[in-house]
Amino acid sequence: MRPLRQLIRLATLFIVSTSVIYAAQSAEGRIPIVLSTDVGNEIDDQWAITYLLLQPRFEVLGIMSAHAPSITAPAGHTSYRILVDVVENRLGMSTHPPLIEGGSLALDNATTPRPSPAVNFLIETSKSFSKENRLTVLMIGAGTDVASAILTDPTILERVRVIQMGFNDEQGGEEFNIANDVHAVQAILASNVPLVIGPGKVCRASLSLTFDQAREMLADRGAIGAWLWEEYQAWYFRYVKPLRVNDFSTPWVIWDDITLAYVLGMTTQHTLPRPRLRDNMTLEQVKTDRTVTWITDVDQKRMWTDFLRLVDDYQRTHAISNRMRGTRLTFMMP
Repeated sequence: MRPLRQLIRLATLFIVSTSVIYAAQSAEGRIPIVLSTDVGNEIDDQWAITYLLLQPRFEVLGIMSAHAPSITAPAGHTSYRILVDVVENRLGMSTHPPLIEGGSLALDNATTPRPSPAVNFLIETSKSFSKENRLTVLMIGAGTDVASAILTDPTILERVRVIQMGFNDEQGGEEFNIANDVHAVQAILASNVPLVIGPGKVCRASLSLTFDQAREMLADRGAIGAWLWEEYQAWYFRYVKPLRVNDFSTPWVIWDDITLAYVLGMTTQHTLPRPRLRDNMTLEQVKTDRTVTWITDVDQKRMWTDFLRLVDDYQRTHAISNRMRGTRLTFMMP
């Protein structure tokens, strides 16, 4: 019996030690992320925040608000208030990563930073990282705070990488996030920070949802699904089809999820020379050995499956109140 007991003890020790090693690897394997979001501008940031906070592969170190002209002034502060509402009320999280207020105005030029709590937070948070172990910064709104952090402390370039939803395609063109602070994007492109861009053309091709598709995905998916479906409907009837009484074929795009899909390995991409951004939002090709990675496709089936699974799993273990439904829409908050 003694050899058997010893064998059992050895097997137990192996299982325990293997579990400890696996847990350590899992912890180390989580992706450290900071998000900059203009939540409150429309409805896609809400999906991105939900996905970000429910995905266990992400170690979310903070979420920063960003300004947009469609958000009530001071826009950075209003977006921050909406961010708190989304995280604490819509997702029911009493414990969550830091939420930080971003700037409310665009840069005056491409060389002068604009201070904000978000700029200070990003610089300080980045100091735990290095060129070999970079902090991932997702930028799904105006680039003001990210550019200001780069201009304030250029050493941050050795500690972060930026994943941006922006531009229409690889030739540039007018696009909401870029237009909200052209100088900020000029500063980011002029730097040597590792940069990945998810353009609008790819978002439209891969992340569009029709009215019926959104309803099928969300309508019967607990309090979180009901909230996202309510906001999708409200946005759809206000901005997508106010006059098309019987036509529900026009989709809406959940733009910002392209950044998360990239980090999760659910995209294809290629690398091109790093361009210069003109004031009219077109891209000028220049002679350079620096590059930008452009996302070219998203595996939307895999991404939506993962997103919905996480929403279901979270709601099985967390009671989410419906008390906020019908009171106000996050993209219409004052």
